[in-house]
Amino acid sequence: MQVLSPCPGRAFPITEVSDPVFAAEMVGPGIAIEPAPEQTTVVAPVSGRILKLHPHAFAMLTADGVGVLVHLGIDTVKLDGAGFEVLAEEGGTVAAGDPMVAWNPATIDADGVSTTVMVVALDRPAGSLDGLATGPVAAGEPLFSVDA
Repeated sequence: MQVLSPCPGRAFPITEVSDPVFAAEMVGPGIAIEPAPEQTTVVAPVSGRILKLHPHAFAMLTADGVGVLVHLGIDTVKLDGAGFEVLAEEGGTVAAGDPMVAWNPATIDADGVSTTVMVVALDRPAGSLDGLATGPVAAGEPLFSVDA
């Protein structure tokens, strides 16, 4: 199953992010994206049900039972939703590419907060993904494959 990029930017290994929990793939394996510094509508990377939806993060579950987390930034929970506009509804069903959250990474300016986006396959062993993207990605382009 393909997991798509939720936003434009530069994809790089999640093991290189500054957050030790994401870098160690404790939440699950995935990809990090340095987002484009512009107003962006973050889109669903897969089709499925929205399990949790916060301004800075959302978790989805596909019909095949694959969980995917998109976390917009590191320590962005400190912002209490400032700078984010939620465009979807928790519990709702969306198709890959549907709008989820709008934000402008260029306007996030808080001590200790990073705008790096993590896209994670939940409850999967570290290193278990295939076809990991690197370099420039557009929203909707493949980031990685995960077994359903």
